[in-house]
Amino acid sequence: MFFGYKHIFEFFVFMMASERYKCARWRVFDGLGRKIQTLIFLLLVANMVDGQIRYSIPEEMKKGSVIGNVAQDLGLDLRRLRSGRARIVSGDNIQYTELKTDKGTLVVNERIDREQLCGETTPCSFSFEVILENPIELHRITVEVLDINDHAPIFPNIDKPIHLEMSESAVTGTQFPLQSAEDLDVGQNALKDYILSPNDNFILKQHANPDGSRYVELVLQKPLDRERHPQLSLKLIAVDGGTPQRSGTVNIDINVLDVNDNAPVFNQSVYKAYVTENTIRGTKVITVNATDADTGSNGLISYSLSKTKGGGADIFSIDEKTGIISVNGLIDYEKEKKYEVRVEARDQGGFTGTSKVIIDVFDVNDNAPVINIMSFSSPLSEDAPPGTTVAVLNIKDADSDKNGQIKCSIDGKLPFRIESSLTNYYNLISDQHFDRESVSEYNITITATDLGSPPLSTSTKLHLKISDVNDNAPLFDRTIYSAYVTENNSPGVSIFAVRARDLDWGQNARTSYLLEDTQVSGSPVSSFVTLNSETGVLSAVRSFDFEQIKQIQFVVKAQDGGSPPLSSNVTVKLIIQDQNDNPPQVLYPVQTGGSVVAEMVPRAADVGYLVTKVVAVDVDSGQNAWLSYKLQKATDRALFEVGLQNGEIRTIRQVSDKDAVKQRLTVIVEDNGQPSRSATVIVNVAVADSFPEVLSEFTDFPHDKEYNDNLTFYLVLALAVVSFLFITCLVVIISVKIYRWRQSRILYHSNLPVIPYYPPRYSDTLGTGTLPHVYNYEVCRTTDSRKSDCKFGRAGSQNVLIMDPSSTGTMQRIQSEKSILDEPDSPLEVSS
Repeated sequence: MFFGYKHIFEFFVFMMASERYKCARWRVFDGLGRKIQTLIFLLLVANMVDGQIRYSIPEEMKKGSVIGNVAQDLGLDLRRLRSGRARIVSGDNIQYTELKTDKGTLVVNERIDREQLCGETTPCSFSFEVILENPIELHRITVEVLDINDHAPIFPNIDKPIHLEMSESAVTGTQFPLQSAEDLDVGQNALKDYILSPNDNFILKQHANPDGSRYVELVLQKPLDRERHPQLSLKLIAVDGGTPQRSGTVNIDINVLDVNDNAPVFNQSVYKAYVTENTIRGTKVITVNATDADTGSNGLISYSLSKTKGGGADIFSIDEKTGIISVNGLIDYEKEKKYEVRVEARDQGGFTGTSKVIIDVFDVNDNAPVINIMSFSSPLSEDAPPGTTVAVLNIKDADSDKNGQIKCSIDGKLPFRIESSLTNYYNLISDQHFDRESVSEYNITITATDLGSPPLSTSTKLHLKISDVNDNAPLFDRTIYSAYVTENNSPGVSIFAVRARDLDWGQNARTSYLLEDTQVSGSPVSSFVTLNSETGVLSAVRSFDFEQIKQIQFVVKAQDGGSPPLSSNVTVKLIIQDQNDNPPQVLYPVQTGGSVVAEMVPRAADVGYLVTKVVAVDVDSGQNAWLSYKLQKATDRALFEVGLQNGEIRTIRQVSDKDAVKQRLTVIVEDNGQPSRSATVIVNVAVADSFPEVLSEFTDFPHDKEYNDNLTFYLVLALAVVSFLFITCLVVIISVKIYRWRQSRILYHSNLPVIPYYPPRYSDTLGTGTLPHVYNYEVCRTTDSRKSDCKFGRAGSQNVLIMDPSSTGTMQRIQSEKSILDEPDSPLEVSS
């Protein structure tokens, strides 16, 4: 919409800037000025929707003149301009303008000459970009420079007149090309017309070139008479269409020659050629050819370049004899893309023919892209979402077409991509989530390559650092820790250490260790172990007993120092290892103090006959509980053997009549601990076929001497203690009775009221001399001295003979259907 009204705006600016219309503009715009200004402002605002602004100003404005209000046109606040550090970052000819951030205006910074800036190009404009940061915003501003009529038409070599030589025989209508004037202005202010001073012989004929430029020819309308006018002097005036109108004048001196009535004629009116830029000097471009129908000296032709467009006079040269046009200077496509050269062919009689040579310049890919970093954000937080703009790049290539088209890429497989925003602007954008623990920094190489052949490229490197956030919890190196400690340890001993590793950095990776509040056998876990919060070292609080507790399981938490903190847990199993601190305990045969237990073996027993089985247990575990059985002593070692692993007592030979009825075996039970512990058991065996035979022998069966001595000692000691207590009680009772009797007598004689008193009842002593109270004693003995009294859930031997030495003739035989040997899983109850 804005561009549709561009000419209205140009007219308005022109009227405001023109000196000629200073007074007129007040009359014209006195009533409609404000409305037109409002209309132009709305048109400008409508053009800003897409983020671009276009201003139109006349050339030659004074320094400091306001071009436009950028802040208002972009809809930005002045505070945003200051906080975003708004500045002009790049563009063509940015030195002409300056951005006033305090006022938000764009002003002229230095003199703007449209002819110097654009030459003949129209419309003339230059663009630049304004960038703001935090967040990054990029806006393009285009300033169109309008032409004013500040240049008059000028003829080449204005100080020298145009010299023409004409034959008097020239026919009417003969054309003589004249040098064209040049006007640096464009449009309405450019060259408009030529005027020839009044004369009788010549008129002007004007021609227009395809590009809009004009040239003139002097046309003979009346034959010349050398005898009357050998020389003619004319004036050629070139005027432009500006206001005020400007003009340029050149003198034309004509010498009239005699009898040369044919002018040179080119075989083509327009020659076309091409040349590539950077072509070396002396390279042939094209050959022009002209012919003259005259003969002799009047037919000799010389070639020259009469007019060049775009400074071609210094770029090309022509051989005056052959008409070969060659390169004479440096050809740069970026400066000039096409040259127009006018060639003249002059004969000796002064006649000339003209032709035009159009030389197109082909671009060569001789300019590599140029990369400028406009903005770069480093370090970048690792939690930045995909699509975050990391950097803004400005990339330009001075070449054209494919040679100037740029392809931007990132070297290597990196999580970034390049996107084009505005023309020649590229954004470096993150393409995925970052993980500082995997990659903490990136070396990004950005390469800009044009599409020329061969392509040219430029690279730049960016070093991007990733800042840490607390996104990783401490992780233990195991899912479950198992530690071992030997029982009977010293309190405070270090057991082992847990380790957790946090992939974060700094405070986010500082790890502390905590014990979770759990119960172990009804007690808090802190009463068993303690944990160092810094090192993770676990230490024992107490001494452990394997027989009481075999394993402690608890949870350790590792927590980092981030905000908010992250944590993870791990299960720790503390396994108590056994020590050989308990000796084996013999469960069978039972060692009793009052009766003799004997295993009965018939005399007809074969080899391998199972006599009995020694059963023992060890409350330790592992190899400390591996028991082995050995026969230590025996009445006849050649008759019995003990199984090393199972404790079975078997015959190793045939029982004979000569074998003694009474056999006494001493079996030692050892565990496999280091050092080993042992227990000893005595097994009585009766070799007989009938109980009467055994009865007669076992009535006098000698008891263990050590056992009898100890028993006698304890019985005597018990008897002495009981007797002492009995006598003490008698003395106390008698003393109390006498005391009370004396008191009653005293009360009786004192006539005081008597309160009957009944002493506690005491039972009469029995004939045995002991108190009626029954005292039960259980003597506990170790297996080594056979002082342990072991009670079974039930008896279980094949043939058990229990004999009471105090009762002669009394014998009881107990037979059970199942023995301990047959039922190894039978429950055993041990009381001590």
